[in-house]
Amino acid sequence: MDHGKHANRTHAKDKCIMADSLQPLISIVTLNYNQTAVTCEFLESTRKLNYQNFEILVCDMASDIDPTPLIASGNYPRTTLLLAGKNLGFAGGNNWGMRQAKGDFIFIVNNDTEVTPDLLDKLIAPFYADNSIGVTSPKIKFFFHPDTIQYAGFNPMNPYTGRTTTVGEMEKDEGQHDKPGTTFGAHGCAMMVKREVIDSVGMFPEKFFLYYEEWDWSARIKKAGYKLWYCADTTIYHKESMSVGKKNPMKVYYHTRNRILYMRRNAKWHQKIIFYLFFLIFAAPKAALSFLVQGKFEHLKNFCRGIAWNFYTSSSSPI
Repeated sequence: MDHGKHANRTHAKDKCIMADSLQPLISIVTLNYNQTAVTCEFLESTRKLNYQNFEILVCDMASDIDPTPLIASGNYPRTTLLLAGKNLGFAGGNNWGMRQAKGDFIFIVNNDTEVTPDLLDKLIAPFYADNSIGVTSPKIKFFFHPDTIQYAGFNPMNPYTGRTTTVGEMEKDEGQHDKPGTTFGAHGCAMMVKREVIDSVGMFPEKFFLYYEEWDWSARIKKAGYKLWYCADTTIYHKESMSVGKKNPMKVYYHTRNRILYMRRNAKWHQKIIFYLFFLIFAAPKAALSFLVQGKFEHLKNFCRGIAWNFYTSSSSPI
């Protein structure tokens, strides 16, 4: 019996109570790319999860060194290693993993995180309290600064600049963001999605490859009538930017091109006009001058490449 679908058909008053024997399967999907030791630290942390009915799919994106021996030696429970054979990017890699997941709920999570015992229990609970909730995300805190918040929800995307701000970012956690509720964007670092959403809305837009893909997906999910929910009562710890690096030129390229791509796909026509003017008159010259002054010529090259990509590439996506 598909217990997740069975639970959705029960009366609303029964949705908040699930016997252990009726726990729906949660598929945990995480990517690995040349960070097998970090991935093993994540897998080690999953041993302390209270929730019992889960599977873990580690999707390797063609790491230089085969991760099989190291992951196999850890004897991690309920864990399957999948070798993609090529780097599909964050969007494509997670989609590849989701296609092979068996769960009623999919928990997409960065490999450079460590979980807390009640994480899955808390993330799945809102789905049974409100059937319109499609995605949940936990409070995210910095692993190396565990009293500091990285994410407590997202503020709305500015429709004229293509930028947003993160609720609580860099704040010391003193309980000021302990109220759960809807958020304007789920965080790609840690987001649980119910199968119904994937079946009706689809998955990550693979056109993005890396960065902004969760914003585009969040926008589509909300347009379909689902809520994005911030779970304030559970936490995951994130080892920020270990896989790419904060100042990596690749990050400049994808941030630049996907910021523009997101606006091309989601902004209204008058918002696009204002965005293009803002970007060309203010944002682009400011960034270019900054890279020149700092002597970051590779960053400048990738910044320009990110802009140019949008001139010859369609904004549509097969996913």
